[in-house]
Amino acid sequence: MSSRRLDAAALKAANARHLWHPMAHPQSMREQPPDIIVRGEGSWIWDVDGHRLVDGVGGLWSANLGFGRREIRDAIVEQLDELAFYNIFRGTTHPRAIELAERLVALMADDGVAAVVFSNGGSDAVEGALKIARQYWKCRGQRDRTKFIALRQGYHGVHFGGMSVNGNTNFRRAYEPLLPGCFHVDTPWLYRNPYTEDPDELARLCAELLEREIVFQGPDTVAAFIAEPVQGAGGVIVPPASYWPRVRAVCDRYEVLLIADEVVTGFGRTGAMFGTRLWGVQADLWCLAKGISSGYVPLGATAVSTRVADAVAAGDATFGSVSHGYTYSAHPVAAAAALATLDILEREDIVGAAAREGAYLNGRLREIGARHRLVGDVRGIGLMACLELVADRSTKASLPRGAKQVTQVAREAYRRGAMVRTSGANVILSPALTIERAQVDLLCDALDAALAAVEQG
Repeated sequence: MSSRRLDAAALKAANARHLWHPMAHPQSMREQPPDIIVRGEGSWIWDVDGHRLVDGVGGLWSANLGFGRREIRDAIVEQLDELAFYNIFRGTTHPRAIELAERLVALMADDGVAAVVFSNGGSDAVEGALKIARQYWKCRGQRDRTKFIALRQGYHGVHFGGMSVNGNTNFRRAYEPLLPGCFHVDTPWLYRNPYTEDPDELARLCAELLEREIVFQGPDTVAAFIAEPVQGAGGVIVPPASYWPRVRAVCDRYEVLLIADEVVTGFGRTGAMFGTRLWGVQADLWCLAKGISSGYVPLGATAVSTRVADAVAAGDATFGSVSHGYTYSAHPVAAAAALATLDILEREDIVGAAAREGAYLNGRLREIGARHRLVGDVRGIGLMACLELVADRSTKASLPRGAKQVTQVAREAYRRGAMVRTSGANVILSPALTIERAQVDLLCDALDAALAAVEQG
């Protein structure tokens, strides 16, 4: 069979017939086929009908430098011409793997990183972190330390390990039973928590809940606590400023490893190069993906602190060997794309731009939210933001299950030239870090009009 390209009519006819889409029911995708995106340039995307939109989704938290960056394209092509693929399993490697590892360790030197383990994406990076955490304790002779504690509303990918520490039952129920020894505590969610409206008090209470769970489980049985610096898929939940320092102190008190899932927040999304830097906290392991290659070629990495790296290096042949990895770990084309991405991030002050445009975006969204009865909360940091829609603003009453307003807002925004993402009751924005001010305004204007249209019925 020839590798022919389907025309627009054929694409529409075949849409969702043979492809199962992530996070969607196959039948619902057939009944309401997904939008077909055919081209991208900067922060603009075009669908199969030629409709141009501002991409408020950034591909999926990942196209941080936008589409059509010539430097990344050229690096990919050059690498394909030089060496399309080779593995880095025991005994072989290639230049781009070495260069990218050196670059990442240098970039994260202030965070205490000593080594990286490459993979294919965010779920892989989380899986690697969980496995290395257990390996660390076996190398230390504390083989009962196997348990993981995570946050409710947290998202850590779709492998069995990551799914087991996910804090949202929607990602778990169809695949249970999951990995034993995974436990969850409340997240410091200022808008929805049963404790307090005071941010610092909430941080104190939630850190105390973590400590109590560690003590209850037995500190000598807990391997690690894993969390996103800012929860992404859970609804862009930004913790109070004192939360992460308090968490670091709790983990230190009981020698529990701290895993920072930076798949979304890494490489500038929050307005800092890494989310943990917002609060001056060093993790023990970091999960990286998405922005590492700006989404151009799939790539993931687990960054390893000196503390962990030294213990594993001192381990015996049984527990010190890194019996983990993938055929495509540090794929040379992906590594080339990542190196070009890092060049642009540093050369063009992309992180600073994300902080500036993010402040403007979140300011505009707060103004919009104040005007619309459907919007219960507006939250975000850097270029990640969320509008949580509610049935009643005064009581924070949630929309009933199956309510159509969230989808309707997204469709109205689409018609007005803005691609946004929905998750539960949330409208989520994560545009490219290179988005221009006029495009931010278009995105916000489209959402403003979309909310008005839905509210007017």
